[in-house]
Amino acid sequence: MSLTPLNTDGTTMGRAEEHPGFADPDYVRRRNLIADRAEGRQVGEPSPEVHYTEAEHATWRAVHKALWRAQDHWACREVLRARELAPIPAEGVPQHEEVSDRLEALTGFRFTPAGGIVPNKRFLGAMAEGYFHAVQYVRHPAMPLYTPEPDVLHDVFGHGIHLADPFFADLYRTVGRAAARVDTADALDLISRVYWFTLEYGVTLEQRRPRAYGAALLSSFGELGRFAHADLRPFDLADLVRLPYQVAGYQPVVFTVSSLPHLAELLHGFLDDFDETTRDRYRLPVLSERGFMGRPVGR
Repeated sequence: MSLTPLNTDGTTMGRAEEHPGFADPDYVRRRNLIADRAEGRQVGEPSPEVHYTEAEHATWRAVHKALWRAQDHWACREVLRARELAPIPAEGVPQHEEVSDRLEALTGFRFTPAGGIVPNKRFLGAMAEGYFHAVQYVRHPAMPLYTPEPDVLHDVFGHGIHLADPFFADLYRTVGRAAARVDTADALDLISRVYWFTLEYGVTLEQRRPRAYGAALLSSFGELGRFAHADLRPFDLADLVRLPYQVAGYQPVVFTVSSLPHLAELLHGFLDDFDETTRDRYRLPVLSERGFMGRPVGR
């Protein structure tokens, strides 16, 4: 079983099943009650309203305070500019529809409800139409600075920032259009891996210093405090597609680009003509073990 941080600052590691988000039956019931309301909904349907508790709002406020400061220090300039426009209230958990209305006015994107894992074809492909699958439940209050699965804080603090900015929104649509053109698990897995190591866990360099732009980094206090000490590698497709996903615990390897325009050049160059033959054309290795399928884990 993978390891996850088991204290509030994300520095002590333990077994994933010991995390209160999995082990607390009252929390699990609340989480599932909210998640189950996404069951059966079509892409683009409005998200149901959630009546958040004061404890959930308090968790939001605690994470907001910590993440805002950490992003100030570790996020790249473009992200910090996008954050100024993003719908991230300090006082409590926003409703999906409030977030969506703001994002749509800025870039045309809206959140569409997810209860948890979403298959790659749906999750990635929906981005082509301007929809991002997002969850509505809040992480466990005992560990506000770490969650072993995506929650509303991950989606708003990570993807909400991205989708408030036309530059990032274009890259999400680029991923979505590529996914919409293919159907095999292998091709979708390849797109998913590129998405994972860029828009989720990507790092850029500013004056030779690593700065985060990936959503999973931006929404994780622990990741922001340690990613610069991970195994930082220049973006390389052949290297990237060989790596397994680290879906619990911190990402051991992250890939860097020299700038965000460089990122756009790389993603458009690879994805604009992506089809079922792309792996063979690029002579990329076929993995013997299928990667993580569906929307990824956030911290």
